[in-house]
Amino acid sequence: MPDVPRLSAPAARRIALAAQGFADPRPTGRVDARHIRRVLARIAILQIDSVNVFSRTHYLPLFSRLGPYSRDLLDTLTAHTAGPVRRELFEYWAHEASLVPVEFQPLLRWRMARAHLEAWGGIKRLAAERPGLVEQVFDLVRDQGPLRAGETGIQRPARRPGEMWDWHDGKIALEYLFWAGRITAARRVNFERLYDLPERVLPAEIVAAPTPSDADAQRELVRVAARAYGVATEPDLGDYFRLPRAESKLRVAELVESGELQPVRVDGWDAPAYLWPEARRPRRVTARALLSPFDSLVWFRPRTERLFGFRYRIEIYVPAPKRQYGYYVLPFLLGDRLVARVDLKSDRQAGVLRVQGAFCEDGADPHYVAGELAQELAVTARWLGLDGVVVMPRGDLARELADAVAAPRENPALEMI
Repeated sequence: MPDVPRLSAPAARRIALAAQGFADPRPTGRVDARHIRRVLARIAILQIDSVNVFSRTHYLPLFSRLGPYSRDLLDTLTAHTAGPVRRELFEYWAHEASLVPVEFQPLLRWRMARAHLEAWGGIKRLAAERPGLVEQVFDLVRDQGPLRAGETGIQRPARRPGEMWDWHDGKIALEYLFWAGRITAARRVNFERLYDLPERVLPAEIVAAPTPSDADAQRELVRVAARAYGVATEPDLGDYFRLPRAESKLRVAELVESGELQPVRVDGWDAPAYLWPEARRPRRVTARALLSPFDSLVWFRPRTERLFGFRYRIEIYVPAPKRQYGYYVLPFLLGDRLVARVDLKSDRQAGVLRVQGAFCEDGADPHYVAGELAQELAVTARWLGLDGVVVMPRGDLARELADAVAAPRENPALEMI
């Protein structure tokens, strides 16, 4: 394929980082809603997860790119209000459970229409076996929403051994209706969804917008993914919005045929790659950020390993004795490389950010990495309202990081154990 342009692996990595917003300096002044909108215009999705040992994950991608900001800003963009403020984000299965701009709701209706086919296990099964219950729960939301799962009046059974969630049938029916788009999340209280009708939550013009064909909607989602990634393989692009693989291949081929995606070869990549023609190509990236395990830069683990040579696994569900790095491990981005990983816990009672383990990647300078990581941890602790950072003696970077934490600073926010 002599006519296909070639990219070096470092060039592809810098393109990917720029597309995700890491080639821009963080704002030096107050971060406002305009900054958040610019990040969302790039990455589109904030994945949601229930684990709160460090921070709710949907807040972290904005912090990684913008630095300290008021989390209330994001909450405001996600809130349904009766006043003049227009809701800008809504919750749906975009990647996993995610916050996405409301304008994407019509683009995801093809998935809603397939709930009876594609919803997972117990949700799909209950809808098929007990459609009357599903309609009963829908009527309840229509008449009494916004509604918590516990307000359906259906009793919760005793949890069976090995079950992750103790969902009762009312909750399962709500989740099926949510997948099908017949109800949506009005808001969350203590991370619990309150369900209501879309016409009472989403802007009227979104609810009234025409439904595109499946192919048109999926092509647009692939365009969004291509812009967000800069350069990517077809599986990368399809995973961004979790398209079925057969349809992902079709949509990518169609965008190549129309000239909207440019085939390229990337040194060291086994699979064909595709470049978004307008992607920035910086010669240098000087980022410094801790990354959520669910950040769009790293959430597709094969891509993370291909871009950064960084093998990454979330070990939340791994038994503690078998964990290699820790419970909630965040990659540390420095320049254009992932140079370390840290297991973090916000000890809110003690008022400190605990580094449960710190590990340096092969080829990185531990002294330099520790100094930069200590500074980023100080910024992170202050953003979380914590008074300092405590480094535990676990991991090959722990001693260097402890020394960096203990070093005098102009604005000390750190301490060491």
